[in-house]
Amino acid sequence: MSWQDDVEQLRTLRPRHILFLCVQNSARSQLAEGIARSLEPAGVKISSAGSQPATVRPQVIETLQEVGIDASAQTSKSIADIDASSVDAVITLCAEEVCPVFPHQVAKFHWPLPDPAGKGIEAFRKTRNELQTRLRELFR
Repeated sequence: MSWQDDVEQLRTLRPRHILFLCVQNSARSQLAEGIARSLEPAGVKISSAGSQPATVRPQVIETLQEVGIDASAQTSKSIADIDASSVDAVITLCAEEVCPVFPHQVAKFHWPLPDPAGKGIEAFRKTRNELQTRLRELFR
């Protein structure tokens, strides 16, 4: 199944709360949270979390700022910090590592993207651009 198929399913589901999930909640899921919040329709809550939260990488703030998104207030969060009962859909973004499991019955989607951490600013831009493409399609 492609991410385009996932987008169609998500549109049909009309989730009220979308959670982006990865391990550290420091790069991919933070990029997704910032982009989705900038695009989200009224009434949709966006959040992100990780199984082993670290800190938001400065490249996330920088690359989002390049496209006019202020993510300076975003913080890394644990899955335990999320009100699971409010989540309707989870999108995991892990590629090379084992993705965290969201232990509740919700719609689950997997968009494996390489971790840009440690690969330079261009890797963050590439991940940002890919997420922008997917999330613009979702929220159009």
